[in-house]
Amino acid sequence: MIILGIDPGIASTGYGIIEITEDDSMIMLDCGVITTSVKDRHEVRLRQIYDSINGIIKKYKPGAVAIESIFYSKNLKALTHVSEAIGVISLAVGNYGINIKKITPLEVKSAVGRSGRADKKQIQLVVKEILKLDTFPKNNHASDALAIAICYYPDQ
Repeated sequence: MIILGIDPGIASTGYGIIEITEDDSMIMLDCGVITTSVKDRHEVRLRQIYDSINGIIKKYKPGAVAIESIFYSKNLKALTHVSEAIGVISLAVGNYGINIKKITPLEVKSAVGRSGRADKKQIQLVVKEILKLDTFPKNNHASDALAIAICYYPDQ
């Protein structure tokens, strides 16, 4: 099974693709960040995210998608923009008939970091260990997306 994990954002959307092997181990197939420019109109940025997610789905054909759900924010504008990014990501995924599992930041920290208080560094170290990587992704959004993908799989 191939799982696509997504850490949504308007400026940077992280993605991580893992494969669950027959022996239930996990391997990373790819990870990265979809970036958009603040110089572009908002609707152009959303279209770039939509098109990029479509391309990733066409390339890897995931059987499952996990996306980090919105967390509380005092910045209403940022919260709205992330919500809109989640909307276009959900539309892209829905076009392929793939169900989306929404995962909260606390669920990621608890499942992958083994503590609801795990910080980014702890999450990265566990992701590196689970996926048997030599180094962890340098971009936090890509690393978070891998952690979200790992959370989708119930045996972890």
